[in-house]
Parts: sequence; C-alpha cells; structure tokens
Amino acid sequence: MARTCVARQCPTAQSTRSGNVVFCRMRLRWVLLPLVLVTGCSQGTTSPTTKVLVVNGYTIEAGADLVDANLVDANLVDANLSYANLEGATLRDADLQGATLAGAKLGNANLYGANLVGANLGGADLRVADLYGANLVGANLINANLRYANLSRADLARADLSYANLEGANLNGANLRDANLTNANLNRANLINADLSGANFEGTNLAGAKMPDGTIYP
Repeated sequence: MARTCVARQCPTAQSTRSGNVVFCRMRLRWVLLPLVLVTGCSQGTTSPTTKVLVVNGYTIEAGADLVDANLVDANLVDANLSYANLEGATLRDADLQGATLAGAKLGNANLYGANLVGANLGGADLRVADLYGANLVGANLINANLRYANLSRADLARADLSYANLEGANLNGANLRDANLTNANLNRANLINADLSGANFEGTNLAGAKMPDGTIYP
C-alpha cells in the first residue's frame, strides 16, 4: 500500500525550522506547527521515493520470474535483477550497464550484443547463453557458470572471471585483455583468435582448449 506524504505549509512564505517543528510567521506572531515526517517520502513531494521499474509489462526486481521474457533493446541500466529467473529470456541489445544479476538464472538466454559494462554477474547461471558480441568490460563474473556459452567476439576486457566455469565455451575472437581468469575452468574452450594480452591465467584449467593460434592445449 503506497504511503502519502503529509505536509504542513505556512500561510506566508516566511518560516523557519527547528528540529521536528516549523515556526510560521503570521501577522507578526510566531505559530508553532508540527512537522510530519513520513519514511520513504522526499521533502516537498507527495509520492514515495521508491519506484517500481516495469519494462514491456514485466516487473524488474530482485528475484523476479522472467522466464522467456521479451526484453529486446530494453533499458535496464543499474537494474537490480539479483537471483531473478531469466531462463530463455531474450535480452538482445539490452542495456544492462551496471546492473546487478548476481545469482541470476540466465540459462539459454539471448544476450546477443547486450551492454553489460560493469555488471555484477557473480555466481550467475549462464549455461548455453548467447553472449555473441556482448560488452562485458569490467564485469564481475566471479564463480559464474558459462558452460558452453557463446562468447564469440564478446568484449571481456578487465572482466573478473575468477573461478568461473567456461567449459566448452566459445570465445572465438573474444577480447580478454587484462581479464582475471584465476582458477577458472576453460576445459575444451574455444579461444581461437582471442586476445589474451595481460590476462591472468594463474591456476586456470586449459586442458583441451583451442588456443588463439589454433593449437590444442596439452
């Protein structure tokens, strides 16, 4: 149930405030009026400060059920979708810059060309997701599940993929410059033509991976 702010205003423009009371000057007399404070309301407004984001008829919030949702080209900048279920959702070309998707379910989701710069995808399930050409610069993908995901030509520069599972993932032509792949699993991943300059591979499992030059890692 929405709250409504209640405001007491002075009959004249001349007033002063002290603590939780307002003094109003009326015809050379000072009158004491109580100041009503309502949690969740902004001073000078009559509506709650908390806003519910609705995109294409879908309520965007933490834990939301968005299975197979159509969010093509949606503006989801800084949205909180932590632990939301987005399995099979279409987020093609969506703007998710700075969004929180920690623990979200994105299996088989279409994120083709999506903007995920600085997004938090820590612990997210992205198995078989399509992230072709997605912008993941500086994204948090710690402990994310990206098994058999399509990250071809994705920009993962400075992304944190430590402890991520990239088994069988397609990273053909991806930019992994300065990415953190500490203890990540890249077993049988495709890294052909990928830019690995400055990437941290400490403790990384590269068994059977196709390296940038096409050779198979021992």
